[in-house]
Amino acid sequence: MRLVIVGQQDFGKAVLEAFLNRGDEVVGVFCAPEKEGGRPDPLRVFAQEKGLNVKQFPALTDPAAQEELARLKADVGVMAYVTQFAPQEFCALPKFGMIQFHPSLLPLHRGASAMSWSIISGKKETGLAIFRPNDGLDEGPVILLKKVAIEADDTLGSVYFGKIFPLGVAAMVEAAELVVSGKGAAVAQYEPDAGYEGIIRAAESQIHWASHVDVTYNLIRGCNPAPGAWTTLDGKKLFVYDARKVYAQRFEQVKGKKIGQVVAETENGLLVHGQGGFIEIQRVKPEEGKKMAAKDAGIAVGSILGA
Repeated sequence: MRLVIVGQQDFGKAVLEAFLNRGDEVVGVFCAPEKEGGRPDPLRVFAQEKGLNVKQFPALTDPAAQEELARLKADVGVMAYVTQFAPQEFCALPKFGMIQFHPSLLPLHRGASAMSWSIISGKKETGLAIFRPNDGLDEGPVILLKKVAIEADDTLGSVYFGKIFPLGVAAMVEAAELVVSGKGAAVAQYEPDAGYEGIIRAAESQIHWASHVDVTYNLIRGCNPAPGAWTTLDGKKLFVYDARKVYAQRFEQVKGKKIGQVVAETENGLLVHGQGGFIEIQRVKPEEGKKMAAKDAGIAVGSILGA
């Protein structure tokens, strides 16, 4: 196949590498410009090391971006982790159009934090979609859906890097082959089932210890490793990463304990009282520090988190 990669970061690099390893002809790579002083984009670096034609347009709506894509005469465009808006005029330029990756079972969990919300909402299953991009956010017709299980102790990191990432790379190759061979039928998303959630930011990632421990635990898992669920200690943020939930079985286990109170030190961390039981926090990061074992963070038994 003669193709163009549009993307960023490690996922974009892995997709590019998969096509190159097959012997496909990558005639161009479009990456978003990097922020000054930021981490170099792994896709850009890898593509330039391979001597490929790399372009970094500030916007894909720029006529120059469309002129460049038209000049390349690609069979198909592959959008692998794209944060720039790609208009239909751009997407229609390759002979067989564009395909795009999204880490959810569309139309569920549209939006940039799809995997986090799947975990936070307590889902037992998620997956990925390869779809035809349109001018709506993750709203185009779907070519492929691939499912993965969310295990009880999965985190955002384990779901993405251990499941969605490798499956997504393979699915991009599979979908590209389908559309170029004329077999990639795209099915419209069923709008009554559609859901959209915004990006996980500080307001969404704050721990409320009065919530049931199921809710709190899912929030911590869905924000691990980024952006990190957080609480406060002595007026400063404390980010919580690795954790475990422990249900209360008898009234005596919680009698006299306050919500958010660190009630004990355990072998693996600190036990915090929440609604319905406890959260054993195992790894934390103070607002002005590095990640560390919770027992090494100087948090005294009896401290109230989130107060």
